[in-house]
Amino acid sequence: MTCPFCGNIEDRVVDSRESREGDSIRRRRQCVKCEKRFTTYERIDEVPYMVIKKDNRREKFDRTKVLNGLIRACEKRPVSMVKLSDLVSQVEVRVTESPDREITTSEIGEFLMDALKAVDKIAYVRFASVYRDFQDEQAFMNELERLVKPHR
Repeated sequence: MTCPFCGNIEDRVVDSRESREGDSIRRRRQCVKCEKRFTTYERIDEVPYMVIKKDNRREKFDRTKVLNGLIRACEKRPVSMVKLSDLVSQVEVRVTESPDREITTSEIGEFLMDALKAVDKIAYVRFASVYRDFQDEQAFMNELERLVKPHR
C-alpha cells in the first residue's frame, strides 16, 4: 500500500478485522518511513462477468443457462453430468480470464460445439441446430455432411 502521508510503499499491518457485515476486512497499517497510521479496506470484487448477446445486449454470465443448454443437447445420450459440468467450468474459465470480463455468445457456442463434437456427435448436431438456428432442412443436412465428411 502507498502511504497517504509520505507516498512510501512499505508498511506493516498493525491490526486486521472483519467488518460486522462480513463483506470487507479493515486493516490498520503503519508506514515504515513516517510511522503514521492509516486504514485500508479489502472488499470482494463485485464486477460481474458478462455475456454479450447477438443483439449486443449484455447480461450476467449464468452457469445454469449454459448447463441447461448442454443437458438439452445431451438428453438420452451417454454423456455424464460430470463431463457437462466440466465443459461449463471451462467456459467459465474463459470468461474469468477475459481482460474485459466479457465473452460473446458466439465464442461460448463455438467452444461448446467443438467440445461436443469430440464428446458426442448427436449432442453436437442437436446443440448446433439450436445455436446456428437452422432455417430449413438443407442447412441442417449441410451441417450433417460436414460432420460425416472427415470419416469417409
